[in-house]
Amino acid sequence: MTDAFALLGISLVLCAVPLSVLSARRGVLAKVIAWLGFALLWIPLGEANIPFVAYVRGVTSDLSITLVTLAAWRVGHAVLGWRDIARQEQMAVMAVVSAAALFLYPLALGWSDWDAYRPGWGSWGMLLVLLVLCAVCWVRGLRVIPALVALALLAWSFGLMESTNLWDYLLDPWLSIFALCFIFIKFGEMASRRFR
Repeated sequence: MTDAFALLGISLVLCAVPLSVLSARRGVLAKVIAWLGFALLWIPLGEANIPFVAYVRGVTSDLSITLVTLAAWRVGHAVLGWRDIARQEQMAVMAVVSAAALFLYPLALGWSDWDAYRPGWGSWGMLLVLLVLCAVCWVRGLRVIPALVALALLAWSFGLMESTNLWDYLLDPWLSIFALCFIFIKFGEMASRRFR
């Protein structure tokens, strides 16, 4: 079941990328790209008869619940006409992911004696931090971050991924790189507007 879930998540992300690049809006083109792209990803390749999406998984590893959920929302927006995530919510999600990535990865790679990855195995402290984060977001009118955290916790409690560490359900390197680039570009745009 973990393999099927991981492959489905990678498929959604790979379908969401061209839909985002093309900025497709609920048209025929969006539906064709989504369904054709999804089908092509599952065609067996090579002597081993392994689908292309499995080869991609070999490179990317499992993707976080956060990234898969955001990709599913992008596909639903382009194909089914779901309401897009508000800009304020997008900025908040990218800011929180960037901050978490800047906190987690350097510490987990040995820049300190304390291993930030360790609390992901069920630390009450990490769960409390997530609760406080969700409460602050909820009070400020932000609903996407609490929803993403809730989905990650739900998936973690059911063991939907191979990893047993909550950090892997919350973020992954691909989402972190995207979020950091997103924040960098937004700050660059704000700085250029102020400079003008």
